[in-house]
Amino acid sequence: MRILIADDHELIRRGLRGLLLDHLPGAEIVDAGDAREAMALIESAPFDLALVDINMPGRSGLELLRDLRRLFPSMPVLVVSAHTEEDFALRALKLGAAGYVSKQSASDLLVAAVKRVLAGGRYVSSAVAERLAKAAAEGWTGTPHENLSHREMQVLQLIAKGSSIKEIASDLALSEKTIATYRSRISEKLGLSTNVELTRYAMQNHLVE
Repeated sequence: MRILIADDHELIRRGLRGLLLDHLPGAEIVDAGDAREAMALIESAPFDLALVDINMPGRSGLELLRDLRRLFPSMPVLVVSAHTEEDFALRALKLGAAGYVSKQSASDLLVAAVKRVLAGGRYVSSAVAERLAKAAAEGWTGTPHENLSHREMQVLQLIAKGSSIKEIASDLALSEKTIATYRSRISEKLGLSTNVELTRYAMQNHLVE
């Protein structure tokens, strides 16, 4: 059994490695510090499961998840993030994650999620299951930021971190005009006009660390 851990914090990787080896003796645990390294490892040899963080330098964990679902659809991905379930669980599941676990969760919950996903199942908490049921109900749209596209969410997070349009364009390898368009769409969907309001919204909804 081969499991990949993609997280930019070494202490987190070590902690997850130790926890998994305690409950899955004999498993081969490989780790990566960013999405590019993770993709290179997966392309070099198959894995039975990938544990992916959301916030990593360069490409985000959600971007990595999207690429993995496209290129390696048979490999399950479990998102393990510092963000609470309310913030990103639905987004991760919609992108094809087999489950979502907050880093604030108890260790036995993470182990249970890993075992369930390895057995071919999916893991969601009861709270997330309820939100999924509501999302399926006619007329329910969830929180405003759940209507943002993946790219719009990226731009919102960078705005909240204080980046300018020019800096965001450089980070995402897009034109300033394109970023300005995303910025306009975000304002329209959230009903907020200034960067201060957008930053406050992102912080209040735990969209940035």
